[in-house]
Amino acid sequence: MPKGGHVAVIGLGRFGGAVAESLLELGYEVLGIDSDARIVQDWSDRLIQVAEADSTDEDALRQLGVHEFERAVVGIGTNLETSVLTVLTLAEIGVPEIWAKATSVKHGKILSSVGADHVVFPESDMGERVAHLLTGRMLDYIEFDDGFAIAKVRAPRGAAGRTLADLALRTRWGVTVVGTKRPGEDFVYARPETVVPENAVLIVAGDTAKVESYADEN
Repeated sequence: MPKGGHVAVIGLGRFGGAVAESLLELGYEVLGIDSDARIVQDWSDRLIQVAEADSTDEDALRQLGVHEFERAVVGIGTNLETSVLTVLTLAEIGVPEIWAKATSVKHGKILSSVGADHVVFPESDMGERVAHLLTGRMLDYIEFDDGFAIAKVRAPRGAAGRTLADLALRTRWGVTVVGTKRPGEDFVYARPETVVPENAVLIVAGDTAKVESYADEN
């Protein structure tokens, strides 16, 4: 089994497809669902599990085992009713964490009211960022075109009370700590002598693969 776990992605258009691809790269097992047979056929060689189904049908989702997934992403944006009913159905079958794409503020409010835990308003290139966030390893993530990334991650275990020089994250992981932050406090620019406080998050930067590798292990 891939190391990441399982995520159901419903709606394999530009946004849902980008999320699915990024999750695969991160080591997650993805169940793809779409109501369009052509889209399902297109994804059949990329996903181990992909199905044509009505995502508003509780029985159909249960037959696919969606109720056993910890996370689901609803990438449906063009059909407001289907989007809302899909989120509602996922909530009713007990999926613990539901992410949903919204096309407007009003749409987003409706999605939240029927059970979406996270509502995103994506541009076409946001799928990868959302994939990183929903895995829970990163608190925020931005990737640039040249293979450089910045991420907000929780400080590693045992880091509290130690200096950044002592942690030596650049030597060990190839990432640079830009700064530290505690909830409710100001951002602190990183220096070698900076002491990592309790419950801190770190803003790290570097090569995309190294940033992802660091986040995976901490």
